[in-house]
Amino acid sequence: MIPVTVSPVRLEASVDPRLSRWMWLVKWLLAIPHYIVLVFLWIGFVVVTVIAFFAILFTARYPRPLFDYSVGVLRWNWRVSYYAHTALGTDRYPPFTLADVPDYPAHFDVVYPERLSRGLVLVKWWLLAIPQYIVVAMFVGGDWGSGDEWRGGGLMPFLSLVAVVILLFTARYPRHLFDFLIGLARWAARVSAYAALLTDQYPPFRLDQGGQEPSQAPPPPASPPTSPLTKP
Repeated sequence: MIPVTVSPVRLEASVDPRLSRWMWLVKWLLAIPHYIVLVFLWIGFVVVTVIAFFAILFTARYPRPLFDYSVGVLRWNWRVSYYAHTALGTDRYPPFTLADVPDYPAHFDVVYPERLSRGLVLVKWWLLAIPQYIVVAMFVGGDWGSGDEWRGGGLMPFLSLVAVVILLFTARYPRHLFDFLIGLARWAARVSAYAALLTDQYPPFRLDQGGQEPSQAPPPPASPPTSPLTKP
């Protein structure tokens, strides 16, 4: 078994045990206050990323306060997206905060890197990430990178609609479809974090499905040494 490399980018979610059959019809409307706030947060995100670019180039470090802000914006965006667009797996209104909320059913985080490559910062966000951009664009559609990475006309919005239509008629959220949607969102989140200079670890071309991040597989147990006196 090939061990799974643990990603520094963590995206997780869980489905509410009792989802409303119809509330998904108005969640996009209820989320309008978040959209307004996110416009300003994303403007700050772009400015912070430009500053971080030069900081990494000259110091090989992403300033921690700027890093926390960038991760916070991606976290806020994921909560709103999960509530109103991607999967629509919760009826709980997203909190207005950059910080992680432990009891909210959607989480996003990135492990802070003590040092980042000065050379990679010049090419990873455009040249090295091009294959990932192509793949993720098929997931989320043409609006990816415009401020809300999980909106658009791609595979994810279509599958989200299928999931909530099934919910409408059966009062049950299809679990396998949820796991697949979160896997797609997780892939997009890893690419977003890489392109935003938050990590040097290249996103794997791997669909890690399910609400929880995969843990690293333990190495296989070593075979006991063979005694020279033991006959085959």
